[in-house]
Amino acid sequence: MKISEIMTTNVECVSPDSQVTDLANRMKTLDIGFLAVCENDRIVGTVTDRDIVIRAIAGGRDVNGTAARDVMSKEVVWCYEDDDVKTTAKKMREEEVRRVLILSRDKRLVGVVSIGDLSKVEEKESGKTLKDITEAA
Repeated sequence: MKISEIMTTNVECVSPDSQVTDLANRMKTLDIGFLAVCENDRIVGTVTDRDIVIRAIAGGRDVNGTAARDVMSKEVVWCYEDDDVKTTAKKMREEEVRRVLILSRDKRLVGVVSIGDLSKVEEKESGKTLKDITEAA
């Protein structure tokens, strides 16, 4: 099964200059916990609800003056939309991440896959992936 068959396609992309409060509000409105950060048509990072809590709030930053670039993860993990589910799960295990951006072969952002998405189709792979990620943490 190709990862494109289970990915979420309505991926939000924000500017690195977006304020943390705007990110949090967007996450709340869309009921999501993950945003891609894009600049000049390139993915430059990702921000999770956890990044906001740990790096901004618990880090003592003024959330009204903190931008996405100040709290984002710069190491972006991605797969191609025509990769199979097992390949994507393996990459998630190796990189110890719970979400992966999905790109077209011309490197355009087309989706995102979470460990929850994997669990809907590959119980064995998602269980192994989650086990490996949590044991590494």
